[in-house]
Amino acid sequence: MIMGDFIKKFFDIKFWKFILVGVINTLVGNGLQFVLFALFAWDRYEWGVWLASALGYLIGSIVSYFLNKYFTFKNTEKGWKPILRFALNIAICYALSYCIAIPLIKWICTANNFTMFSFTVEQFAGYTSMILGSCLFVAFNYIGQRFFAFKEKK
Repeated sequence: MIMGDFIKKFFDIKFWKFILVGVINTLVGNGLQFVLFALFAWDRYEWGVWLASALGYLIGSIVSYFLNKYFTFKNTEKGWKPILRFALNIAICYALSYCIAIPLIKWICTANNFTMFSFTVEQFAGYTSMILGSCLFVAFNYIGQRFFAFKEKK
């Protein structure tokens, strides 16, 4: 019964609001990320996935901060503390997600010479690692925002 209570509390209305905000934020951040990666031909450079994802996450994170602070978690705390906690959370989630996704996908794609859609192996690994990184980021970020950045005061 304790696990059932935890699941109900964890996946409450805040979770669904977070998902809605995430869809909006993902359209903005990841849209920018993929546009930069392709439009400026950063897919030709090893650093391209890092720069495109970092800029996409920076803009997406600004959108996320305001929507999650005021809409999802209804956090009323003023000052720099919630901004700093949010920024720290985003930085940790980003680093963790992409330090897992980029080397893992690069290793899988290069070890198996795997590619699709007329991309080089490196280009395909770049796009695929951004997708996996995004998925990992969402999971880490929800936990961090709910229980650290905008945690409820008791």
